Parts: sequence; structure tokens; C-alpha cells
Amino acid sequence: MARNRRQSTRTATQKSAEPSSPLSSRSNTPTKTEPAPESVPAHTEEDTCPACTPESTESFNAQVKEHWIRCDVCKAWYHWRCAGNGAAVDTIDKWYCKSCMGVNPNLAITTKAPARKSSRKRTQRDYANLNSGVQMDPKRWLRMLEGKDIKPDPFQRMEGTQVGMEWVEENTNAMTEPIVILSPDGLGMKMPKSDFTVDDVAELVGADTPLDVIDVASQSASPGWTLGKWVDYFHLEPESRDKILNVISLEVSGTKLSDKILPPRLVRELDWVENYWPSTRKGKGNVYPKVQLYCLMGVADAWTDWHIDFAGSSVYYHIVHGSKIFYFIRPTPANLNAYERWSGTELQNHSWLGDMVDEVFKVVLTEGNTMIIPTGWIHAVYTPVDTLVFGGNFLHSFNVATQLRVRAIEIATQVPRKFRFPMFTKLCWYVGDKYLRDLKSSNPGHSSREISAMLPLADFLVSEVRMLERGTDQAKKEAKEQIPLDRVKDAAAVARELRWRLKLAAGYSSDDEGAGLKVNGSINGHKRKRAISESSSAGTGEFQMFRNFKPRVWDNTEKAASSENLVLKGRRPGPDDAWQQEWVGWMDGNEVGNEADVKRRKETVVRVQKTAKGLIRQRIERVVEDWVWRDSVDAAMSEAS
Repeated sequence: MARNRRQSTRTATQKSAEPSSPLSSRSNTPTKTEPAPESVPAHTEEDTCPACTPESTESFNAQVKEHWIRCDVCKAWYHWRCAGNGAAVDTIDKWYCKSCMGVNPNLAITTKAPARKSSRKRTQRDYANLNSGVQMDPKRWLRMLEGKDIKPDPFQRMEGTQVGMEWVEENTNAMTEPIVILSPDGLGMKMPKSDFTVDDVAELVGADTPLDVIDVASQSASPGWTLGKWVDYFHLEPESRDKILNVISLEVSGTKLSDKILPPRLVRELDWVENYWPSTRKGKGNVYPKVQLYCLMGVADAWTDWHIDFAGSSVYYHIVHGSKIFYFIRPTPANLNAYERWSGTELQNHSWLGDMVDEVFKVVLTEGNTMIIPTGWIHAVYTPVDTLVFGGNFLHSFNVATQLRVRAIEIATQVPRKFRFPMFTKLCWYVGDKYLRDLKSSNPGHSSREISAMLPLADFLVSEVRMLERGTDQAKKEAKEQIPLDRVKDAAAVARELRWRLKLAAGYSSDDEGAGLKVNGSINGHKRKRAISESSSAGTGEFQMFRNFKPRVWDNTEKAASSENLVLKGRRPGPDDAWQQEWVGWMDGNEVGNEADVKRRKETVVRVQKTAKGLIRQRIERVVEDWVWRDSVDAAMSEAS
């Protein structure tokens, strides 16, 4: 399903025919004289390595340049064809044999930093066919699973009628873990029946439709496919399929098939594209993020390696017929960091990501099951039998921070733009503009959980504005292109006002947001075209920075004031500045200094508001003291007499 694809760090550079230095641990066969092509001597014991097997020995061909590699711990030399994983040997930086890695699990094979690359488009390599032409084993992913600690999932099984907006708004755990709905009843969803086949897909979408197909062995694209060709492949008996292939990104919006699919009601209520992208700019002839309706077709033994759906988008996933087995990793900060280190590196080919994280859960889905995968969950998927699935991706307002974190990982790991969430930044502007208009209205209609979760979006839009204001010419151009001018006329004002209103709505102090504001009609030395209204918010007496702004409405506010006259001791301020620090830290009970008459006035304001989680209580106390030393009064009276 619309997962992002990582850019490999491998290069296509081949070793020079000249032998490398004996000091290097990456080598063509050094010190050995290559025989003439017509003279092929028998393979000798001198040519073997610790990883040689009878099969690899028999396949030895002296006409082919042999590549060697040395373990950086035990210093033993190995044939790269015997000990390697199929990558080019000259991309390896630090390499360790299996024996040394078994003794010290902390050892990790590393690759050299990639060379600077041209921005020109490159052809997609087929990693299934490596230097020797030997196909990689598509079942090697399953062998990685052997002996691993995989836990049964703790996720909720829910009824379709329970999965609604009330659940999301009132339950703080909603949309934080995957949920499984065993039957589609009550989900408000429309799906084809279980007798729907890939032939029906081809008929409704078009047999000539180009199709992105994944070669499971290499987890890379297999070019040249159409939907009709895929149907022929799908109907082959398993033993007749020369490769294990998978289809996970056939988006069918705008086709006849789309009329037979309707996402679950909750998905439609949460989906940013559904709710915030203008309806006049969707549909046939318009360019918009088409990620809601995917058809996935996998054959038995297909495997989709560890990934996070693009931009951390959530997923709904319905099994029409067949079965899927999911392996999940929580999107904790530590696990996301581990995923970022693993993603796009040579670790992908020989390391089980589950060994780098805290725990892995397993979920089995069968015909008729529906699952909702929330923001940022790392997952891999195995297909035990031929399977047909419909699903889709959606961004929402209840975990914006993780969505932005995953997008940052995609940028850091060089995921090509083609495989990222389409028009992500423009969608964020549409969402921010709508939330700002809601917050200006008398009834915003957003829960406290939603308001708090949206603050990172405002920060993101402000960062885009700063790019417009301070970035390079290219950065400014790219940022400007993402602003939907049909809705957002002043991006800087929208972003900063949205952040200000969200903070106040969430109960944060806004003192810093008003820095530089002058009531006389200028801000930071610049005249305003429109005078700032000095009217106060209804019932609050507070300055109203933005028109129609409604501050937090407290359920109850109690104010109290009191005053008292005291006789206390304290040091009179001296001629130097030392007294300032002493009096900042002064507390009742200090008995140092001369007696003084103190008039103390205290004002207290307590506000309370009920929330979905409990309550918010705000207490503000203001104390003012007026000190007059008695000996000063006596001296003044003596002088007067």
C-alpha cells in the first residue's frame, strides 16, 4: 500500500582490473596471475576461503575476475561470492564475517558514504539480477524470521459500530494502536464481495493500464507490466511463476472500480483530503492527492519489507479474499531512530529490523477482516496465499507530530519525491486555513485533544513562511509553489495567527506572540494600514489582538482580594546594587534588619474547566507589599519638630 520506497546506497562502480594495494581489505584476486582464457586450471586449495562450499567450488570460473574481502576483526580473506550479500564489494566500508559477528553482536557492516549524484533521472536498477546473474532468493525474508522473538498482538478487536468520531474524541488511546474489525458490519464501508477477482479489477480499470509491480526477491520495481499481463501471471500455478511478484500501489480513483469502494465512515470523517482539499479542485481533470482507493494484489509468499506509509499516513485495509500477516513495531522515538538508521542502508539486506527495536507484534488477517493502522507504525507484510485487498491512506489531525517526523525521515533517507505523499505541503496549507477560519468563528467545534495535536502543524507552516522570508532563491520558489493561492492570500499572516489562536485555545500563554505589538498603530516600527481595535474580549477585559477571536471559555472563575498590615524585619536598601538580589529572594521569616511597617495586598484568581481527560485548573496570585522602615519615620518626625 502506497509505502515510501527507500533510495539504495549501492553504486554501480566496478573494481579496476588492476590489483589493489595489499593494505586494502577490498580486493580483486591480488598476487595471483590470471591465466589466459584458453587455459583454465583446476581449482586449487589456495583459491578456497572459509566460506567455500562444494557447490561454490564447482562453480568457480577462472575466466571471471574473483573479488575478495577481508574481515576487519579476524583478518581472514573470503570470496565475495561466498560471503557477500549481492551488493557491490567496493561499496563496503567495514565488513565482518559471520563468525566474528556471532561472537560480538555489536558489530555491524557499514557502507561508504554515497558519492555526489546528479539530479538527472536515472533508470531503475533490477537488483534481482546481480553481477553473476544469479537470482536472489525471494524467501530469504522468511528465513530472517526464524527464531525471532515475535509477540502476539495486544490490539483491540472492535465492532464496526464502535469505530466513530466519538471514540476518537473521547478516548485518548484511540488511533494510537492498530485495531481489527472482524466483520465490516457497522463500519459504514462499501466493498466488493468475496467472489470479486483480479479479472474484475482488469475489466473495470482497463487491461492496458500500466502497473507498478514489485519483485519480492529484490524489493525493487519490475518494469513493463500492464494490468492484463498481471492477470495472466496471477492465474499461473505457484510452481509455474518464475518470480514472486506483488502489487501494492494501484490507485483506482476515477475508474469504474471506484464506484464499488467506499472507505469506512471514520476514515472519511478524519481524512484531510476528503475534508479540507476544495471539492471544486477534486475529481476528473484536477490534480489532487489520490491516495484513498488502492487495490493490492499479492501472490503466495509475497513479502513487503519494513516500511512506514508515506508521511506517516494512517491506513484502512480490508481483505476481500485471502490472508495477510502483519508484523508491527511501535513508532516510539527510539524505534523511529532505529528505522532511520536501517532505512536505505546495506543493513536492509542482511539485518532484521526487529533486532534493533524493543518488540515486534504479529497480526493475522483473513477474509472479511478490516484493520486500521494509525500514524507512523512500522510494519512488514507477508502473504501466505493469493490475496486481494482494498485499502487507502489518510492524514488526520490527531497525530500531526508523528506525521511530520516520518516526513523528515523520508527526506533524510532520500526517498524520491515520487514515493512521498503527493502535494503534502499544499494540503497542510488547506488544513491550516480551514482551522484558522474555524477558530475565528463563535463555535470552532474541535476537541481539546485535536487542538493540542494541531500545534505542530502551525509550527510547520511557520517554518515554511520563514523559508519564504529567509531561504535561498530556490527554497523560496519551492515554498511559494506549495501555497494554494485560491485560499491562502497572506501565508505569513495565516501561519502565525493560526499558531497564536491554537496556543490560546489549548491554554498556553500568548505573551511571546504579542512581542513588538504597539497599541498606537505600529508594530516593530512599521505603520499598520488598519488601526488595531482596542476592544476587549467579551467578559474578559483582555486586549483582543485578532478580530473575532474568542479566548478559552472557563467553566468557573473565582476572584478574591485581601490586605493586611504587618510589622516585619528587613534590611533597608543600600547605595549599591547588592540589595536587589537580596530582596528578590526575600521570604517571610527572615529576621535580619530593622523593623518596618508593611502593607500587604493579595489578589487571587482561580479558573477551572472540564476536559475530556479530566480538568484544567489555573491559579494566579498577585502579592504587592509596601515597606516603610520605622527608624526612617522617627528621623523624619524629629527633623520636622
